[in-house]
Parts: sequence; structure tokens; C-alpha cells
Amino acid sequence: MRRTVTAAIACAWIAAATVASAEPPAGAAACSGCHPSSARGPSPVARLAGRDRAEIVKAMHDFRSGERAATVMDRIAKGFTDDEIQAIAAWYAEQK
Repeated sequence: MRRTVTAAIACAWIAAATVASAEPPAGAAACSGCHPSSARGPSPVARLAGRDRAEIVKAMHDFRSGERAATVMDRIAKGFTDDEIQAIAAWYAEQK
């Protein structure tokens, strides 16, 4: 019985993650203006899809605090709350 419940919870979690990855969270669309969506061709701006969630969160916090030098990202990062940064980072980490 316990295994059945655990398996059902795991399936629901995977299904929710799959549905969640279909629609970007608020603010994620703004990233695509500069960050390429595919790995085709060189770009001076990092591709976000598939990157480690914690790496994206740290970068955003570093941009926001001024610890990481930027031309535009410091101002953009200041416009996001911690929860929005977490949601955006999680969504991009799930993308292929």
C-alpha cells in the first residue's frame, strides 16, 4: 500500500512538473529577448535552457546586488522578487 501511494505521488509530481514546464512563469519571457533559446550558432549571451537552477539563482542575486558586473542584467535583476527568480530559474533548468 505504501509503495502504491508513493508511486502515485511521484507520478503526480512528474506530471505537474511536465505541465509547469510548458508555460513559462511571469518574467521568463523577458529573458528570451537577449538569451538564445537554442544552442545553434555562437552568442555572447549565455543560453539559459538546461542550466543548473542554483547557478541561475546565484547569477541573478549577484547581478541584483552588484557583485557581478553587467551592462543590463543588474537593472533587470532588480525588477524580480526572490520568488520570481526561483520560479524562472526552475523553469529554465527544466528546459532542454
